[in-house]
Formats: sequence, structure tokens, C-alpha cells
Amino acid sequence: MNVHEYQAKQLLRKFHVPVLPGSVALNAKEAMEAARDIPSNLWVIKAQVHAGGRGKGGGIKLAKSVEEVGDLTKNMIGMNLVTPQTSKEGKKVRFVYVESGCDIKTELYYSLLVDRETKRVTIVASSEGGMDIEEVAGKTPEKIFKITIDPVTGVCGHHIRYLNKALGIPKSASKLMGSFVENSYKAFVDCDASLLEINPLVITKQDDLYALDAKMSFDSNALFRHPDIKGYRDIDEEDPKEVEASEYDLNYISLDGNIGCMVNGAGLAMATMDIIKLHGGDPANFLDVGGSATKERVTEAFKIILADPNVKGILVNIFGGIMKCDVIAEGIIAAAKETKLSVPLVVRLQGTNVDKGKELLSKSGLKITTADGLDDAAKEIVSAVKGGK
Repeated sequence: MNVHEYQAKQLLRKFHVPVLPGSVALNAKEAMEAARDIPSNLWVIKAQVHAGGRGKGGGIKLAKSVEEVGDLTKNMIGMNLVTPQTSKEGKKVRFVYVESGCDIKTELYYSLLVDRETKRVTIVASSEGGMDIEEVAGKTPEKIFKITIDPVTGVCGHHIRYLNKALGIPKSASKLMGSFVENSYKAFVDCDASLLEINPLVITKQDDLYALDAKMSFDSNALFRHPDIKGYRDIDEEDPKEVEASEYDLNYISLDGNIGCMVNGAGLAMATMDIIKLHGGDPANFLDVGGSATKERVTEAFKIILADPNVKGILVNIFGGIMKCDVIAEGIIAAAKETKLSVPLVVRLQGTNVDKGKELLSKSGLKITTADGLDDAAKEIVSAVKGGK
């Protein structure tokens, strides 16, 4: 789950990670009131959307007066902000974050993430703050530094000394950097985060240190332990189909293709999308119905797939273990009838009660193509979508 910048900073404050004073505003009047409450002669107005690169799209502006804060906020709220991380339509700005400005001397990049190879939390940092880390990695990889943290020891003194030297932290700010690393690591672990990215992390001309921006993502499987963080969820920033899928415990991610996929198991779902691509098709979604889906969940999964107007065909690929193939077949038939299915449907079933499942499909009276192998199933649906049958 992703959260907004202002929410991430609320969490970081609780862990004594230094952030500048700021307040959320829903309109120009609230923005001006927030600016008056922040002791500064420079303010930053930031669009609050779940996307990076806001500055490039006009989503971050500087104001030198309270009146200018109001004017900039009025122009920003309601705009469709297009960034390198949004679609071409962009994301609508519904509110902004008004924050104090500061005298920046140095901009750094700092992040914490879970490294799948080492299965440990890793610090990724660079002296090239304010830039896309992918661009830095491509052009000057030697300027990116990584530290893997042992979960038993946590952050140690040698980690901090290494970072201070690698990033060129002045002695006057070295202690602040030490506290920052320790506290940000604690925030990451205690909140079950999957990503904490601060870009830029700045050192001011007064040698203070601040997280000028903050992006946080959390492990959704751990949110039951964090009802406060779960309350930060903003469904207006999510795909409506993905929101609906989550209500039925379906793992759904919308993609750009035209072949809808319904599969049980994340690995099998990935393989299914790969083989569709192999045969010249484009998957419209990732959808894992789980290992114990019911007839009702299968029906809802179909509805969600068909809610995408780009879907021109559906491939169902189920391996029945805990989930029985006849139950899946019943769900497919019910969904096809309820939605008045009009696009090609190819079903590949294997596993428990597979013969019974196939019999149900063949006797349904519906136009459903069955396939014994995944390769054949993929060829069938790609051909059907392209008008080959």
C-alpha cells in the first residue's frame, strides 16, 4: 500500500526523523492559513498524488508570499498532473501540502528497501539527490552506495561512518546523519514498510538535515498490525477495479493489453502472462484468485476482468489442488451467464476433479473453448482475439 507524502512525514515525525513544518490544504484559503502558521518567508506547495516526478509536471511550486501560496494552490488543485510515473491522462490533484522552505546546501538520495536476494533491509544512497535514481544508476553507478543491514545487529556505527564518508557529509552534520539513519531504519522495520525513499535528503546552509520529500510503501499483508497506517489508504488514488478486487481477496493488477487472465497462484499467473506474450498477445491484467476461491469469488473475478473495456478475450488457467476444477467450472458458467459474456473464452483446467469440470463446461451450452495444455490455451485465445477463429 502506498501513502501520500504528508502521511509518510507524519509517521517519520513519530520516529524523530527530521522533516520541515507543513500542513495539508484542500483549497486556497486553507493553504494561506497554513502558510501563516508556518514561520517562514518561503513556502513550497506540493501536489499530493501517488506518483513521483511531480516537479517535472508542475506539481511542486515555490511561493514567496502568503498571497502567492493561495494563487498557486488555486491553480494546482483540480489540475490533472502528468509525470513520468502517471498515464498520459495524469492524476487529478485533490489537495496539496504546504511546507516551509529552507536554505539548501546539499541534496542527497536515501532509501530503505527489502533486498530479495539477501532477504534483508538495504540502504541505497547517493550524493546525486534530486535526480531519478535510475538515471544515476545508468550514467554514474559508482555514485550509488548500498549497505545491507543485519536484522540481528541493526544499524551499526560502521554503517554510519561509511555513509558519512561516501556521501561527503560534513563533520558538523555527521551526528545528525547518524540519528537520521538509525531512526529511519527503526521507522521502516516497526511499520513493516517495503520502501522508504527520501529524495532529496538535504543538508541546509545551517548544517541542519531534513527529509525534504518522503515516499513510503507498506507490506499489505502486515497492515492488520497497523490499523493507523491502514487508515491512510486513499482509494481515490487506486484503480477502481483493483479496489473492488481487494474487497473479495482477489489479487488484481490492471495492465495495458486486451486478453483478460484469471489464474490461481502468483507464479502460474506470471507464467500465463509470459506465454500469452510469447504467442503475440498482450495480457490485460494480473489476477490471482488464490488457492481456495469459491464460486462467488470466481464470478466476481470475471466481472472485474470484463469491467475493462479493452478486454477482447479471456484466458482461464487453473490448477486444481485445494481448489477443485468443478467448483471453478461452476463459477465460470455462472459468471458467463450473469455477465452475458460476448468475448472469446478459453479455459484450461488441470488437477482435482478436472474431468468433472470439463464436463460441466461442455454441457453448459456456452461458447467456451477448453484446452488441455497452457501452450495450446494461449495460442487459442491469442488467435481468437486477433480474429483467427
